[in-house]
Amino acid sequence: MTGVAQAEQLLDGVLRVVAPNPSPMTGPGTNSYIVGHSRCAIIDPGVDDAAHLDALAAAAPGEVVAILVTHAHPDHTGGARRLAERLNAPVYAFPLELQGIRDEGFAPQRPLYHGDIVDLDTICLEAIHTPGHTADHLCFFWREAGLLFAGDTVMADVTVVILPPDGDMSAYMQSLEQLQALPIERIAPGHGRLLEDAPAVLAQIVTHRRERETQVWESLSADEPMTAEQIAIQLYPDLDVRLQPMAAAQVKAHLIRLVELGDALAVTDGWLCVQDADPLFY
Repeated sequence: MTGVAQAEQLLDGVLRVVAPNPSPMTGPGTNSYIVGHSRCAIIDPGVDDAAHLDALAAAAPGEVVAILVTHAHPDHTGGARRLAERLNAPVYAFPLELQGIRDEGFAPQRPLYHGDIVDLDTICLEAIHTPGHTADHLCFFWREAGLLFAGDTVMADVTVVILPPDGDMSAYMQSLEQLQALPIERIAPGHGRLLEDAPAVLAQIVTHRRERETQVWESLSADEPMTAEQIAIQLYPDLDVRLQPMAAAQVKAHLIRLVELGDALAVTDGWLCVQDADPLFY
């Protein structure tokens, strides 16, 4: 991998280094954040790329005392072990092994749970358990600055992928509601630019998910089963062929939620709508 970005200061006490892993799924690359002054934490070390890890180590303004992981997808955790050894800093994450896509070589040294505080002297980060994208997902909230490090719970300008079995649409909607109840002003996502006006961003995500869920429900028949793949082709007709399996998995996540709500039925050949269901759901 080449083309490592330089550290960019987002605000006092927060630097961002973009990992050199651009792709249709990661956008410009995975965001790694350095938070703190004399005592620092690195959030999501990103890929195991020597130049990227060099940039993180060099940019830290003080001692790195913790490496924080939002979730165990390889683009967020790949460099964790090597960076931890280099900086002699423990890796913290929510202690849950994923069942689907995961970094099989990743193992946190210390657990973090909902409500735990990472004290960096000048900055305190609060761990917020936000399952949905994955079951182990954590966000980190700097309450005094109103800044949320959102991992892949929120991404800039693209829709977060929810892939069963680790992804859960109902859990994701609940996590969004949880975040809406917090005094969040800005969002530092796992991919893409810093997002201003966090309440509007979160409200737009919720609205989009509700609209998409209605579209999925309206694609169903009461007597002819539809597959997730068939629905995805209808809803995303111009989608890059490389992303079609992901789109079908997204639709499946909505279908599972519709079954939970009593608005759809899973059968051998696909999915049916429940005729007397209310397509508004909310």
